[in-house]
Amino acid sequence: MNSLETAIFAGGCFWCTEAVFQRLKGVSEVIPGYTGGTIKNPAYREICTGRTG
Repeated sequence: MNSLETAIFAGGCFWCTEAVFQRLKGVSEVIPGYTGGTIKNPAYREICTGRTG
């Protein structure tokens, strides 16, 4: 029986870690992004301000 599970990882530059996870056997999808904070779907420039929560 095949089932999918979700895992959330934190790492510095997510573009670098995205490439590593995409190569792993059994990984079906990799979605880089930010977690936490008060702004929904913040852009990189917003994160850099330090005011996103």
